[in-house]
Amino acid sequence: MSAQFDKLLPLLVNGGIEFILIGGVAGNIHGSARLTFDVDVVYNRSKANFEKISELLQPLTPYLRGAPPGLPFKLDLPTLRNGLNFTLTTKLGDLDLLGEVVGGGTYKELLPHTFTVEAFGVKFKCVDLPTLIKLKTAAGRPKDLESIAELQALLEESER
Repeated sequence: MSAQFDKLLPLLVNGGIEFILIGGVAGNIHGSARLTFDVDVVYNRSKANFEKISELLQPLTPYLRGAPPGLPFKLDLPTLRNGLNFTLTTKLGDLDLLGEVVGGGTYKELLPHTFTVEAFGVKFKCVDLPTLIKLKTAAGRPKDLESIAELQALLEESER
């Protein structure tokens, strides 16, 4: 299921979740034309943020993407505290909640490499383009590697 970016991102912002947008939607913010089907965020791993995330997402029935049906799973404070990265499916589409990312680290480590963007009627933090390229390079997945040339061209264009 494709994520409903126009609903999911405002929900996170209006719920007071501390996050940084990365991944394909961040690429789109920077001008990428590539299709993406999920929202990838690096979230602050504070207790207050865990509580907000678990409360906010419960009505969306979050479930581990790709897990067999019926597997016991509840996105709550203990789950968030004991886990790190969650690839979820929700009523608003796929959401990757990442506590740490290869090549970029944690929310606090990525924070200096962000800017505030206004999109979908709200303001939120988005990773800057050089860091997004670094993250996609470090991930090394074919789909990430395929996007780097376009992102590099966008970076070069923005530096002119």
